[in-house]
Amino acid sequence: MQKPRSFLYTWPQADLHNTISDHFHALLARRACGEPIAYILRKQMFWSLELAISPAVLIPRPDTETLIETALALDLPPCARVLDLGTGSGAIALALAHERPDWQFTATDNSASALQIAKQNQRQLSLTNVTLLHSDWFTALSGERFDLIISNPPYIAEHDVHLAQGDLRFEPRTALTAGADGQDAIRHIVANAGAYLTEQGSLLLEHGFDQAEAVQQLLKQHSFTGVESVQDLAGHARVTLGTNGKSP
Repeated sequence: MQKPRSFLYTWPQADLHNTISDHFHALLARRACGEPIAYILRKQMFWSLELAISPAVLIPRPDTETLIETALALDLPPCARVLDLGTGSGAIALALAHERPDWQFTATDNSASALQIAKQNQRQLSLTNVTLLHSDWFTALSGERFDLIISNPPYIAEHDVHLAQGDLRFEPRTALTAGADGQDAIRHIVANAGAYLTEQGSLLLEHGFDQAEAVQQLLKQHSFTGVESVQDLAGHARVTLGTNGKSP
């Protein structure tokens, strides 16, 4: 209707044009089939930002705001260089770029469709300190170094029963699953991150609620120090971080 909610209370007798009524009932039918509201409305709030969303990207969730809070608490240089791997809608990079305008961000994704959504959000938010790149993890970043690498990679096991439930049924499978135990992407990132981090640079990963111990061990195996996990609002160890222990 392109009217504020107050219009509905002020003019309850107003007739709806058939086109508007038909559109509303079409949206209602999609929701009745379980399609997420974020995909129906094509938008979702994350952190303090309203983001454009499409079925090409994951729906940003409150759990991932733990990544933002943890990154903002790190002792990084005033003009830190930050890499966001698998950016999707751009939620993580854009939320941090909004909070830290002096930081410089590179955000990558292997999906051209996802990058289109991220670029739309970047334009909508007028954030100029973010560079978006088409890249399969690190492939487009040869020779670059970052003070922080951050990622919410796919981490669900490929046969997890939850993939057939709720919103996950509608979200892109490649952004959700990574191998038999869900940790293939995490293993790849941890194994290669040291070559793209500055000395004492940080790696910060979101993972499954029951994967913290495995991710901690993986970081330690690859010479990361100060390894610890951070709980989300539900009390699950949702984010694990470590400091690069390798010399550049």
